[in-house]
Amino acid sequence: MGEVSIGGHLDRRAVVTELLRDRGELAVVTGLGSPSYDVMAAGDHKLNYYLWAAMGSAATVGLGLATAQPDRPVLVVTGDGEQMMGVGALATIALRRPANLGIIVLDNGHFGETGMQPSHAGQGVELARVAAACGFPHSQVVTEMDDVPALRARIQARSGLFLATVKIRAENPPRALPPRDGVYIKNRFREALGFAPN
Repeated sequence: MGEVSIGGHLDRRAVVTELLRDRGELAVVTGLGSPSYDVMAAGDHKLNYYLWAAMGSAATVGLGLATAQPDRPVLVVTGDGEQMMGVGALATIALRRPANLGIIVLDNGHFGETGMQPSHAGQGVELARVAAACGFPHSQVVTEMDDVPALRARIQARSGLFLATVKIRAENPPRALPPRDGVYIKNRFREALGFAPN
């Protein structure tokens, strides 16, 4: 895996826009805060499931969705702080090993939502290594934009469970707020999957 890299220089919005380009029927679960804003900035979509006030839950929601929809590619887009809150979930996800699930951790080494304090990742914890230790069949650290299209291709191919830590700049771009009504988000998402709202 190489040396631990803290933060990076990639533009978070450019990374997310590339990941979601030509997304087709990709289902996306977002971690709270900036990853939700980044996904919204790339374009609202009926298959975006924005999590509000559910810190640490993005990966487990992604696991449930990937298990229930095995023929659909599922992508979790979250931040390093949010994923550290749910680090234990990585072991369960590795044991279940859904081939259609990818987890992208946007890692700026900071808690962007609470004042840019250094996060665990900013102090040397590398989530790609944690995922590998848990048994993920593929994990990697991405530091260059040229490597992002291959992540998009991996997601669409449903070629196996993976986690990628993408090293982004420590910055807070203007917020692009997605819908905040949880019932609306849930029902819109269910309808997009072919289920009646409830």
